[in-house]
Amino acid sequence: MAATTGSKDLHQSINQLRVCITALRVQYGEAPAVRRLTNDLERLEIDVHDLETSPPEQLRPPPARPDVVYVPDSKSDEQAWLGAQDEGLGFHSRSRTM
Repeated sequence: MAATTGSKDLHQSINQLRVCITALRVQYGEAPAVRRLTNDLERLEIDVHDLETSPPEQLRPPPARPDVVYVPDSKSDEQAWLGAQDEGLGFHSRSRTM
C-alpha cells in the first residue's frame, strides 16, 4: 500500500488506539475485555501489514453515469397523449378519460 493519506491516517489511528488500550490496561489490568481489545489491536496491525506487503488489486472507478433526465411530477398536458397507443398495457382500444 503506497504511502497515501488513508494509510497514514490508519497508522495514526492504530497508534492512538494503542495508547488508549494501554491506559485501559493500567486502569483495569488484564480484564477479559482489555485482553480482547489488545487482541483486536494486534489483528489490525497484522491486517495492515498484510495489506502493505501484498496489496489486493485496486478497484476500477465505476462507469460514468448516463445523463439523468428530470421528469417533473406535475400533471402533464393530456392533449399531448390523445391518440397515443397504450402499448404493453393490454387495453389498446379503451376510451380516454380526462
